[in-house]
Parts: sequence; structure tokens; C-alpha cells
Amino acid sequence: MSVDLRLYALVDPDRSGGRTLEDIARAVVEGGATLVQLRDKAGSTLRMIEEAKAIKAALAGSFVPFLINDRVDVALAAGADGVHIGWDDMPVADARTLLGREAIVGLSIKTAEQAQAAPLELLDYVCIGGVFETQSKDNPEPPVGATGFAELAGIIRKRKPNMPAGAIAGIDESNAARVIAAGADGIAVISALSLAPDPKAAARKLREIVDAALSQRGAA
Repeated sequence: MSVDLRLYALVDPDRSGGRTLEDIARAVVEGGATLVQLRDKAGSTLRMIEEAKAIKAALAGSFVPFLINDRVDVALAAGADGVHIGWDDMPVADARTLLGREAIVGLSIKTAEQAQAAPLELLDYVCIGGVFETQSKDNPEPPVGATGFAELAGIIRKRKPNMPAGAIAGIDESNAARVIAAGADGIAVISALSLAPDPKAAARKLREIVDAALSQRGAA
């Protein structure tokens, strides 16, 4: 499945700024988000399913895919479009078996070893990072920066030239164009959207930056 990573909005109850997750999701999609993910590291299974169903209902008719972080069971229960998983979660092959070929499955890439080992034939996209410092997740590894992103993306694309690759962690208006110039197909964002005074306006601005940078790179 072709995945549009230009503005990948992650919604997280710990970074919601007092808003409901469905309100954030609806606002950022109206502003131009192309993909939405629910990330809830602390929630119970019941809470995650309820959150996911509410977000899915809010996005009905938008044609923007909705993914769940880590939890294949929640994705199945809520009827989400797929999952984003890490290396400590369910193996990609098992997630693909459970969700089927039509689902979207993405994987986090943090190191050259992971870039070499990732089962790209089973994936629809990868997200590379953390690229910059972030407050929304504990990252024991130092940020890879735009240069590190380019190196890891190069490994991925040597193996599979058309694999969509997004950049994640610490990305905002000040550095979004830099990661696109480094080869990213899009940006995955939490705080710069959900904690903004106006998430819809923030999404619109970030989407404009990404589209302009892709056009300048000749990738749009």
C-alpha cells in the first residue's frame, strides 16, 4: 500500500494539552495531516480501544489512514488501518500475518544494524530517528541528526529504493525543511501539533513547509 508520510501526526494522551485525542486528530487532518497514529504507552487495553474508536470515528470520511502504535490487538479491535511497531514489539512478520496484506505496517529504525535487518518486503514505510532532541519520549540513544537520518535512509533505499521513510523526534517548523532536504518523505510529529495553541494552524504551516521542501528537492 502506498503511504503518504508528508505530515504524520501522532496523538498521545500525555501530550494532548488538555484536548481530547479525537479533537486533535480532527484538527490536524483539517490542517493537512496525511497519516494519524494513536500512541498511548501508559493506557490500559480498554482505554486504548476506546481512544482508537473515538479517533477513527472523528476521522470518518477524511480518507486519512489511522494507525496504532505497538498494539496489533488494539488495531484489530478498533478497526484501525494498521500499526507502527518497534523492535521490542511484535515481530513484523507476525503483525503482517494477523493484520493481512491490506493493512499498513510501519517500523521504527534507529541504527544501521536495524536498517540492514528490517524486513522491508513486509513493510509499507519506516520512520527513522530520533532525529533531534525530544521531550515526548525517553530516548537513551543520542539524536542522529539530519546527517544520521540521511545515512540510515541511504541503507534502506539501497535495499528498497522506493521505501517511504519518515523522520521522527523533535521535529518542528524550525527543522522540518532540513530533514526533508536530507531525504525524508515526511515528518512524524507530536508536540509541535498537539501542544500548539491551534493544532489545525500548526498542521497547515508544517504541511506547507514539507510540501515546499519536497518541491525544492524535486520529490513532490
